Amino acid sequence: MKVKIINQSNNPLPEYATAGAAGMDLRAFVEAPILLKPMARALIPTGIYIQLPSGYEAQIRPRSGLAIKHGITLLNTPGTIDEDYTGEIKIIMINLSDTDFVIESGERIAQMVIARYEKAEWQAVQTLEDTARGSGGFGSTGKT
Repeated sequence: MKVKIINQSNNPLPEYATAGAAGMDLRAFVEAPILLKPMARALIPTGIYIQLPSGYEAQIRPRSGLAIKHGITLLNTPGTIDEDYTGEIKIIMINLSDTDFVIESGERIAQMVIARYEKAEWQAVQTLEDTARGSGGFGSTGKT
């Protein structure tokens, strides 16, 4: 699938790190390093603009290495970039650790997964079919 892209940063285009990777790395594009204090959040530009084909979205997800090593994750996760949004991709980062974290330009800060989606059409009914779980909510299927 071809996706139109504009790269206004000096970073490489988003790319898959391995042949089996589902997500492409997105990099920060900042004029100066950004200090992210504990429990602080920031909107980080990437310099990347895309135009998705009809029926596709881009999901923005945290990077596991930043999460486990530094307590850095993303808010509104997964973030959705709709097919009709063509503005700059920006990443909402938060520092959940107890130490400062510096975001440098060019640093890999998130992953982007391109996914097909379906439009739902509601069908109003009076009852729903029985299932094994039924209306069991949080924790209803046990601890394991």
